[in-house]
Amino acid sequence: MARAASDKPRNQTRNDTPGNAKAESVAVLNAVLADMIDVTNATRQAHWNVKGSHFYGLHLMFEKFYDMLGEQTDELAERAVQLGGIPDGTTQAVGAKTRISPYPADTLDGLDHCKQLADRYAQLAHNLREGIDKTDEAGDADTADLITDVSREVDKALWMIEAHLQGKD
Repeated sequence: MARAASDKPRNQTRNDTPGNAKAESVAVLNAVLADMIDVTNATRQAHWNVKGSHFYGLHLMFEKFYDMLGEQTDELAERAVQLGGIPDGTTQAVGAKTRISPYPADTLDGLDHCKQLADRYAQLAHNLREGIDKTDEAGDADTADLITDVSREVDKALWMIEAHLQGKD
């Protein structure tokens, strides 16, 4: 993974994580940060535009999920700062760095939103697991552990979204 200027630790810190591990972890954190923000925005899009017989339950579930993603995003960004990095969650950075498929803005039906979100949550979960492996291999167990916690939350949300699709394919 090529590191952008914002991915290199630039702030002084007494955190004794080895320098190479810090650099790798900040790069991973910025990558998953972009993905998390993208999926958060897709979830908000679904929350705002869901229609159909499942409206009320999905509307509430989507709100719960974008709140959870927001909290987890904050944890990832703060970890980058702890390592001396600069998290970049600007719209421009997210648009340039996200590895998540674009969300179709014209989706309205509740179960169509579930299909679209399930695809994106699965992509995010995959990217998080790659981040766990990279940060662990780099020697940063704390960042790997944090991303593991986020991964569990995303997997749980994916399971709940997929439950709405059971028997519909």
